[in-house]
Amino acid sequence: MHRSRSQLEQQELDTLAPYALFSRHSRGRLHHESEPRYRTAFQRDRDRIVHCAAFRLLEYKTQVFVNDAGDYFRTRLTHTLEVAQIGRTLARALGGNEDLVEAICLAHDLGHPPFGHAGEDILNQLMADCGGFNHNHQSFRVVTKLERRYPKWKGLNLTAETLEGIAKHETEYDISHLSGIEMETGASLEAQIANIADELAYNAHDLDDGLQAGLIRSEQLQDLDIWRIVTERLGWTGGALDEVDRHHVIRELVGMQVDDVLQNSAGNIERAQPRSSLDVQQQSQPLVSHSERQQGHNRDLKDFLLENMYRHYRILRMQTRAEHILQALFTGYMKEPRQLPDDFRARLAKEETERVVADYIASLTDRSAFLEYRQFFDPKS
Repeated sequence: MHRSRSQLEQQELDTLAPYALFSRHSRGRLHHESEPRYRTAFQRDRDRIVHCAAFRLLEYKTQVFVNDAGDYFRTRLTHTLEVAQIGRTLARALGGNEDLVEAICLAHDLGHPPFGHAGEDILNQLMADCGGFNHNHQSFRVVTKLERRYPKWKGLNLTAETLEGIAKHETEYDISHLSGIEMETGASLEAQIANIADELAYNAHDLDDGLQAGLIRSEQLQDLDIWRIVTERLGWTGGALDEVDRHHVIRELVGMQVDDVLQNSAGNIERAQPRSSLDVQQQSQPLVSHSERQQGHNRDLKDFLLENMYRHYRILRMQTRAEHILQALFTGYMKEPRQLPDDFRARLAKEETERVVADYIASLTDRSAFLEYRQFFDPKS
């Protein structure tokens, strides 16, 4: 027995909440294609993202620790997979479209350059006179223009709903306004879920990596309400935090935040009574959100991580090295853009050199950026 696309679409209509986005009602793709027989449109989007080159390259791009810092630490790929897992959990519980949430989550960091936010910051500075650089915007460019997998069009030809979810991926630190996407309405329920799953994942898992690396000690966390609540729940009274205890604490931290999102969002939905996805998008505030109390706890955790981890001298040294490498590469390619690979060099006649160079550098992984730098500046390379 197998289920056809029509049956899968009907299953969505029968089981999802009325305010979800349904694949049967998708606004379609920019370039017309016949949809597959055994997958919905959003399932196809998810699969196209997983199989694209930019997704594979996330394996060797920095989350916080540069790729050569150690084998345990999260990369952009493992972070992305964790975001997708949390997003699926939230979507299933809130009646949203799980396939669409997963597609948005898997695509949200496709445009991230090497070396994490340090790489993004230096590219933004270098591109200040040419529109700047934003990894959200770049993710949108990847799936609409930069991926070349089909003979008749550029990009992945994703559905309008997935593209809008990527364009409206907004966090406290990076807000993207993209031309060609309707920005008058807010994000869909599915995009809101992807947003909060991203924030939830990086807070908890950056803390995990910081503890594992020894940048953060458990006694430093004692003044944080969120830490005290979690450790009291577990009956952990302090002392050395071994590996099993650390996993237990981080797991409880994620679970507590997921519970808070679900309870608070369910209340928001009950009060708003949305009858369609458009009703969700026309709300003045997102329906998927933490409680005010949890928002305060998360803000304290972010401030703690900023001061004690992201500004730790070991992280700053890695960031300084990364900035130096990317600035040198950008300068070198701007001085002689004919050094770019053939497919990027072919774009120079029609596009700004700065944007072509930025696209190329953003496509590099940590280790390929190191290699490019050595080829430029190491006479023994």
